Amino acid sequence: EYEGDRNSEGQRHGFGKARLPNGDTYEGEYVCGLRSGYGTYRFKNGALYTGNYLQNKKHGKGVFFYPDGSKYAGDWVHDQKQGYGEYLYANGDTYTGEWANNKRHGQGTYVYKDTGSKYVGCWVNGIQDGPAELIHLNHRFKGRFFSGKPLGHGKYIFDIGCEQRGEYKQPVQEKEEEEEEEEPTLPLEPIWKVSEITKITPWSPHDEELLGP
Repeated sequence: EYEGDRNSEGQRHGFGKARLPNGDTYEGEYVCGLRSGYGTYRFKNGALYTGNYLQNKKHGKGVFFYPDGSKYAGDWVHDQKQGYGEYLYANGDTYTGEWANNKRHGQGTYVYKDTGSKYVGCWVNGIQDGPAELIHLNHRFKGRFFSGKPLGHGKYIFDIGCEQRGEYKQPVQEKEEEEEEEEPTLPLEPIWKVSEITKITPWSPHDEELLGP
């Protein structure tokens, strides 16, 4: 069903309202039969998108409300979250920063609602990876992350006025002969090895010359 403007060739063109065969509805702008311009698309499952379209794809600025209560507001390119945007998760966590191909990618800040902690730094394909700072209520960690875990040299900075330098090392898994048939073991968590405790000094993960033990 369609109710709205058409061009001389009978295509949907201008402003209109449509009900799709699957029960979804769209109200907004069309160009030559395709959703293009600003519009609101309501999904039968309760999801809702309101924002810009280009040739039937979400493209430009837009807000997507998901059925679970989560929400994304930001840039879209050809139906993908791409550019800069903010995502509010169903559990109350938030991510604000760069996106590529629907994933957190680039610089961004993730805030954990339950603890108030936040990760400020690099992301690669949705995973914490690269120089970053993990900020807690009374201390923070500065260093590098790899595949979601801290790894390599870094430091903990405490609000009381001191810092603890050290290194996260990946423990080596002991293999036993009889374990061949067992389930694959989960990767071990990196272990923090302290090298020194000092008063607070300016330092960032980019200062490679200061990363020595």
